[in-house]
Amino acid sequence: MDRRLYKSRDNRMLAGVCGGLAEYINADPTVVRIVFALVSVLSAAFPGIIIYIILAIIMPEKY
Repeated sequence: MDRRLYKSRDNRMLAGVCGGLAEYINADPTVVRIVFALVSVLSAAFPGIIIYIILAIIMPEKY
């Protein structure tokens, strides 16, 4: 089985980045979103927002 990281179509809130990460690691998308938000807030928010935007641009859409 070919495991690749894709943006999610089913678990999408904004761009599907957290949903895609959750599908990749077989986790609940809500938990991934909460962890991502907490890490972003605790690291002064800007690095998390920049990383999310970069991932939204470079992660391919699942076909």
